Amino acid sequence: MERREFIVGATLGALGLSAFQGIPDFLTHRKMGIVVHSYWSRWNSKAESKNYPGFQNAIDLINHCHQIGAAGVQVGVKDWSLDFARKVRDQREKLGLYLEGSIGLPNKPEDVQRFEQDVKNAKEAGASILRTVASSGRRYEVYHSMDEYTSAIKQAIISLQLAESIAKKYNVKIAVENHKDWHAPELVDIIKKLDSEYIGITLDFGNSIALLEDPMKVVEVLAPYIFSTHVKDMGVAEYSDGFLLSEVPLGQGFLDLKKMIEICETHQPNIPFNLEMITRDPLEIPCLKPEYWTTFENTKGSELASVLRMIKQNNYKSELPKISHLSSEEKLAEEETNIIACLTYSNNILNRR
Repeated sequence: MERREFIVGATLGALGLSAFQGIPDFLTHRKMGIVVHSYWSRWNSKAESKNYPGFQNAIDLINHCHQIGAAGVQVGVKDWSLDFARKVRDQREKLGLYLEGSIGLPNKPEDVQRFEQDVKNAKEAGASILRTVASSGRRYEVYHSMDEYTSAIKQAIISLQLAESIAKKYNVKIAVENHKDWHAPELVDIIKKLDSEYIGITLDFGNSIALLEDPMKVVEVLAPYIFSTHVKDMGVAEYSDGFLLSEVPLGQGFLDLKKMIEICETHQPNIPFNLEMITRDPLEIPCLKPEYWTTFENTKGSELASVLRMIKQNNYKSELPKISHLSSEEKLAEEETNIIACLTYSNNILNRR
């Protein structure tokens, strides 16, 4: 038995699925890749594990993702050397995987040289799309006044303007993620202000729920501008200060993934679909606490009511999964099980082949 068949078969066994359910199709090349953040526990892991050794670099990730049947990876490219970039390129081409980079933006002109070197190396490795974020964190956690938030938007535009000239020089796309920071219309406004074929969006299917946005409406608003995606399904549950939000295996949450994918393909027929299944404890979205609202203006009570109704109607069927109580080995096993479950669902239900 080949190693890939063994890995997939063993994990499906852990899921209680027959080793013969869809395995030949599952092992065929498909469109869905894997975002490095899906390996929240395993990336740079120092845990001693024979079954789930830590991924120390992009080549480790590429090799493993090939073994489990993924079509590509999205991974950080910061501080790669030219020699390492070429090794990534050679291994990626040998295995037939695509590569997207994940990159930090320059904040000021002095940062552009570093940024250009990262772009150059990513392009050498075969990446033509570079996902990024244009904020310093989750809006409701890192910004404590409207002045701070307004300054962050101004800085985002400056950073993207600095990045745009380098993207144009190397003919790569910079894809800004909706990263629990900008409302969808705000992000579109930023993209329109820049008015560049090299600046677009990484559409995350679930992040904007944390900003009280309807996930389907977010897809509809952002899809015309997308270069890349983070595909995920979401579970939600009520708690005293708002609601809990958690990535769950595809098909186990409340998102209409088929419709979301169809909308994306309508606007961008060849868009890459990248799985971001982060196995972790649920995030607390404290939307019933006053400090949550510091950077939100003109939000109607009806909008909050609509989101809370959505949470209540889609309350997770059981307690949302938690991993903080697990051992390192158990966390690694849970993570791999979830990723395999997502790829299986993608192949058999979403037909991402």
